[in-house]
Amino acid sequence: MAEKLVVVGQGPAGLPLAMRAVEAGFRVVGLDEDEWRVKRLNAGEPCAEGVGAAALAGAHASGRYAASADAADASGFDVCVLTSPVRMRNGAPDLGPLGSAAGRIAPFLRPGATVVLEGTAYPGTTEEFVRPLLEQGSGLCAGDDFHLGHSPHRAEPGNPRWRLGNTPKVVSGVDAASLRAVTDFYGRLVRETVPVSSPRVSELCALLESARAHVGAALANELSVFAAHVGVDVWEAVEAAASTPFGHAAVAPCPGLEDSCLPLDVAYLPWGIRRGVGRGFRLVEAANDVNAHMPAHVVDRLGLALNRRCRSLRGSRILLLGLSPVEVAKTLCRLGARVRAADPRADDFVVPAGVEVVEPDAAEMARADAVVVLGGQDCYDYDLVQRASRFVFDTRGRCRGPNVERL
Repeated sequence: MAEKLVVVGQGPAGLPLAMRAVEAGFRVVGLDEDEWRVKRLNAGEPCAEGVGAAALAGAHASGRYAASADAADASGFDVCVLTSPVRMRNGAPDLGPLGSAAGRIAPFLRPGATVVLEGTAYPGTTEEFVRPLLEQGSGLCAGDDFHLGHSPHRAEPGNPRWRLGNTPKVVSGVDAASLRAVTDFYGRLVRETVPVSSPRVSELCALLESARAHVGAALANELSVFAAHVGVDVWEAVEAAASTPFGHAAVAPCPGLEDSCLPLDVAYLPWGIRRGVGRGFRLVEAANDVNAHMPAHVVDRLGLALNRRCRSLRGSRILLLGLSPVEVAKTLCRLGARVRAADPRADDFVVPAGVEVVEPDAAEMARADAVVVLGGQDCYDYDLVQRASRFVFDTRGRCRGPNVERL
């Protein structure tokens, strides 16, 4: 019988992992506390970017995938991956969801099983927080009785080249046997594994990668503000800069942080360094400040663009393609705009009062005074957006044309 994998959390990290594991021959239970998400998944409706209906249908057809909200369905697992998000709340990490996930699966741990924490975690989280919960709930000892490790979640939404299967995977374990078990598991899912000496190294690697992307986005965002003042298309400059062969990491502006599902990584390093060594992390804190002000900049730019077209934000019909960052929609509503939004992940957000969720069809675009491209997803037909819309304000560099203004 195929090995049993439990993936706790069926969001943007957990669902693609579950689908890849089904392809590799595992029997997979996608465990999620959100019963509405579980119902959608079992009805064949994907609810995470990077997983299409065809992939989910194939997983169901194999007979080796099912979503569940019942922790008892974790019984008998060989491998369990915890993808529960950790967010900052009141200036500190909220480990509650991760602790809840570890507590739910602990009673079903058995000798020889493997548990992996996948995601952003302050160095020490796996060994100092997750390990005691698993040991207390199971009566077993990590390392001696079961395997435990950490592996950073790596994904770039909308990138067609790098997917889970061909992206190198950093892996770690609390001891040599755990490292072998974690490496063997991911070795069945990806082309290349990159072992490191401890979960602390793996956890710091995740923070480093996230912080680098965050700082890069802040740099591009500052450049976009400057470029708008001097009349330069920042996206053309970004594309030109990406052509250098000297190790330049491509960066692009964005409309702000995904505040409704804000990951811990953008604030984790400043919090952790201040907690551990009594000083701030000035570079990341500056990046946080820049990125946090981008939603207001987007609204200001949109207002100016409408003014040039003899319109004001108040009373204008605005169609948002993407709800993230949610602060854009909230601000537009406060300023009196009539806001519609089309987002395949709308169920994952607390949709602001006054925002109507709609389908991104040609009629909806034609009725809008402005169509604002906020989301980075490839689920929108950008050719249709340009043809059907009177005016497009694009924060993601997906459109170009006489009726398009880009961030």
